[in-house]
Amino acid sequence: MNTQDTAATPPPSAPSFVALASQSGGASLTRVSLAYVAHRINLYLRFGEPAYHVQHDRWRRVAAFWPASIFGRIRWEANDYGTTRWQLMVMQACTSLDAAQRIPGVHPGARLLLHVEGERRVQAVLSCIDAIEALGIAPADVSPAYWRTLGNRLAARGPLPVYTAERHAAWLVGKLS
Repeated sequence: MNTQDTAATPPPSAPSFVALASQSGGASLTRVSLAYVAHRINLYLRFGEPAYHVQHDRWRRVAAFWPASIFGRIRWEANDYGTTRWQLMVMQACTSLDAAQRIPGVHPGARLLLHVEGERRVQAVLSCIDAIEALGIAPADVSPAYWRTLGNRLAARGPLPVYTAERHAAWLVGKLS
């Protein structure tokens, strides 16, 4: 006969933001809310390197980014009749002291480098992201100026700029000097 207590131990809880912020040396992290509800909403990261993730429950989680990190977030929403919203944003995390835009689900805010809505525009940007990844370049390492230019060309309905390895090398040289 087994005499040990068979009660299940509760799962360890995720660390709080206060505990994680104290470990970060006081650096202000940008927190991005993400969500998934089947057939209704999918709010997820397309690219970016978060410092950490916190899973709240089955449907909600939060990703935190260091200042100056670049990340892409996609928002897809639907109702009983199909897709109602498709949005892609490329943002750059910043500190609470930097000039930033207030974006729903992004705290304290971020620099908005690219914002597109609609299936055709989002698909066009996703194909540009796929082309960048095919070059072996992480989209999070791409020049912020490229994302702004891409957004401006989409708004003007002009030809989309191609991000090349040479352009990336020039960006890295300028970034280091």
